[in-house]
Amino acid sequence: MANYVAVDWGTTSFRLWLIGEKGTIIGESRSREGMTTARETGFAAVLDKHLAEVGAPDDAPVIMCGMVGAKQGWVEAGYIDVPARLTDISGAAVGVPGLSRDVRILPGLAQRDVNSADVMRGEETQLLGCAEKMKSSDCLIAMPGTHSKWVRVVRQEVLGFSTFMTGELFDVISEQSILQHAVKDSAGFDGANPTFLAALHAAYKEPELATNRLFSIRARGLLFSLAPTDAEATLSGMMIGLELAGALKQAPKDTPVILVASGKLRGLYEAAFHRLGIQSSTIDADDAVRRGLSQAARDIWQFDEGAAT
Repeated sequence: MANYVAVDWGTTSFRLWLIGEKGTIIGESRSREGMTTARETGFAAVLDKHLAEVGAPDDAPVIMCGMVGAKQGWVEAGYIDVPARLTDISGAAVGVPGLSRDVRILPGLAQRDVNSADVMRGEETQLLGCAEKMKSSDCLIAMPGTHSKWVRVVRQEVLGFSTFMTGELFDVISEQSILQHAVKDSAGFDGANPTFLAALHAAYKEPELATNRLFSIRARGLLFSLAPTDAEATLSGMMIGLELAGALKQAPKDTPVILVASGKLRGLYEAAFHRLGIQSSTIDADDAVRRGLSQAARDIWQFDEGAAT
């Protein structure tokens, strides 16, 4: 028996889960029909198609997160200002009008400080999904990606957060700067790569030398025939090292970190934390968003506590 539908709807991606009793996933549908595509074809039409694909009952409510709630999305869900309790997120969900089905969109979080203004949309649901791992009264949640988010949580309250443009800067530098020639034809690398770890440590310890060391990648290629794979590993290590140098200043030393990541990024950040001696645990990014949506569904529709993971 299906209880509800959970949807993570981003700019370029769509993920839907049909959730049954005790949190069992009884149907799943994914596509590249993100907000950009849905604005052209119609949000309701995209959702209905995927609901039909998983056989969702007509009365099953839908909880959604992501860019579907942005100003350019289906219905603007707005932002909750931090500091905010995690439970505030579910309570501020916005309903989609004009539908026979109960469909709600979770809001994002906003940090309205002129010196550290910041926003997130989608990642707040991953925070909800990490609640069970927040056993410490104080922790940092790290969510790496194109725009990495670091969130300070104390006793289930979001005190503040910072966004680091790590992934976007890596793409711009590796594809549009002079270093594009140095990293071309790289064979790829993982977190065990010693060049990656050395660059990570150097950038973390001396972030003020970042732009100098970026150019040295080019110079090492000319003077010492630095291999493309090592050049890419160096660039990646530098970008992540810079991120960590700033992010870890948000909390007292030795504050435990919960990493929310999957795939290659998970391996790189786990290796980075190990190299720098950072205490951490990991939750898969897909699991985090699904668990967060499930938590919101329990909060909103009062499903039995055992009805979701």
